[in-house]
Amino acid sequence: MFSYRLRSTLQTATLWMALCAVVTAQTPVPTPQSPAQRDATRPPGSEQRQTVPDQSRPTDPTVPPGTQRISPQTPPGTAPLAQPAVTPQQTTPGVPAPVTTATPDGAQTPDASQRDPLFPQAQRRPVPPLPSLVRLGVESSNTVALSLNEAIRRALANNNDIEVARNDVRFAETQLLQLQGIFDPLLTFTPELNNSVRPVPNIFGGAGQSGTVSVTDINNNVSLTKQFSRGGGNYTYFFNNTREKTSATNSTLTPFYATTQGITFTQPLLRNRSIDINRRQIRIQRKRLEQSDADFRRSTIEVISQVQRAYWDLVFALRDEQNQIANVNLARENFRRTEASVAAGASAPLERAEVQTELSNRESSLLLASQQVSFAENTLKQLIVKDPLAPEWSAAITPTDQPNFDETPVNLDAALTEARTNRQELRRLKLDDEISQIDIQYFKNQTKPRIDLTGTLSTNGLAGTPGLTRDPTTGNPVQIPACTGNEATGQACLPPSFIGGYVRNLRNVFSFDTRSVVVGATIQIPFRNRAAKAALAGAQIQKERLVALTRAQEQIIEVDVRNAAQAVETARRRVLSARQARENAELQLTGEQRLYQVGRSTTFILFQRENQLVNARNQELRAETDYNKALADLQRATSTTLRANNVSVETPTLQ
Repeated sequence: MFSYRLRSTLQTATLWMALCAVVTAQTPVPTPQSPAQRDATRPPGSEQRQTVPDQSRPTDPTVPPGTQRISPQTPPGTAPLAQPAVTPQQTTPGVPAPVTTATPDGAQTPDASQRDPLFPQAQRRPVPPLPSLVRLGVESSNTVALSLNEAIRRALANNNDIEVARNDVRFAETQLLQLQGIFDPLLTFTPELNNSVRPVPNIFGGAGQSGTVSVTDINNNVSLTKQFSRGGGNYTYFFNNTREKTSATNSTLTPFYATTQGITFTQPLLRNRSIDINRRQIRIQRKRLEQSDADFRRSTIEVISQVQRAYWDLVFALRDEQNQIANVNLARENFRRTEASVAAGASAPLERAEVQTELSNRESSLLLASQQVSFAENTLKQLIVKDPLAPEWSAAITPTDQPNFDETPVNLDAALTEARTNRQELRRLKLDDEISQIDIQYFKNQTKPRIDLTGTLSTNGLAGTPGLTRDPTTGNPVQIPACTGNEATGQACLPPSFIGGYVRNLRNVFSFDTRSVVVGATIQIPFRNRAAKAALAGAQIQKERLVALTRAQEQIIEVDVRNAAQAVETARRRVLSARQARENAELQLTGEQRLYQVGRSTTFILFQRENQLVNARNQELRAETDYNKALADLQRATSTTLRANNVSVETPTLQ
């Protein structure tokens, strides 16, 4: 019974063991998966970084193929120690894995110190010097320190455009004086000598036996003419003197003096009374003179604005040149370090090409910056130098002012108000409107009829030596006596006031015993008068045209001021942003230099950081320069340039 049970148990155990063996043989043994196979089953973006053996790691991308980067802790000329490769071993369950002892850091094999450098040693090249910055036609020893105010003063004194505008004002003044000369008194003196011998056909002509009469006249005529500047009237005062000597026997006075003085005037009552052609031209010329003054002020503002822009461009160009010089010096320092590394065999000779290329590019940028200095300097000299042969053209200008910056935003409303009040273009259009009003007044006056009042008041004087007559008693020729009132009938005599010389003649003239008074009028009534009406209609159309031109100019000024104010605001914000960019670029370069010193950065990235810093500095300089140029343009747009720069312009005298 016991043996039967034991046999059954053994059979069951044997069957169970056989079944387990069959199941175990049919179950596949899992093979180890590679990291790439395991990442293939992961979701995208969840891959893990793999530990790559040193032998399979890629070399430094900045190092040429076939070379290996030297560890920053490894002295130059030595190669890093090779780490022993670990061969993966298969372990059997229940068998302990062999223990591998790692070699301590810094341990060397016996022949490690005898190894050659990784790169062949090369001869060290000297650092190239800075490129020559000598500019054509400019003597570096001849420098002129120039402030912005001094540049403006020189431009006002020497600028040819300002000189032309100044001469235009002076010419307009002479034109006004020329037109006003019509009201200057005109003195006329006409001396004259006449001698004539004429035949006398009758016995009463006093010819005598010769049948001719000779007459000698000496005339001295004086007249003074004056036209009134008000009322349109004019007068003429005349004073005529004659001395006559004749051979006529019937002349009672020979020689005799005759003088006539008087005044003639003409006064318009309708046409040409309030305004005439001369007064119209004078009034218009006064407005033209004011326009020339406005043009001079506008030209002065333009030149000052150009000087400000040219000055700040020169400041930027010089500071940009200094930045480029500093950038080249950084490249030269990198060149020196690279040469030292290549000479020691720690770097590949190919790295020289990268550094040399960057150095050449920076030298090219420096030369372009020096060229921009010449361009900006020549532009400024053109504005402040009068003569193209002046010695200032060979001098180097050194600006002494630095760009200003104010964080206060622009007040647009105040700027627009200033522009509407001060802009010379609006002043000129206003003067054109006043000229048009003068034309309308004149042509409207010309449509009226002409009624002129005329008059003449004159006195005469006469005195001389009595002629000869025959004595009725003896028949002998005797001088004609003065009348006494007791003369016989038919006896010839002369009034005592007629006997005498030139002085007696003058006494007779100013005694007003003889006089002449003439009063009259001149009346002209034009029918239709189409010429004057057409001229009046044209003047009215011109006035309407000026209204439209004024609105258009106001819009132009509105746009100009708004754009200028926006440019100032944008430049202000650019300065703030550029300062932050420059500060960050300096921090980035400092950090990159530290990484490069410990071997955790490359030359390419270091050059990028240096170029970024130079660009950031240039952007800050450009933003500051553009801000000051935008301020100058805003002053021009609001016509406050003269006041902002303490420039005063004398107003021409209007007579």
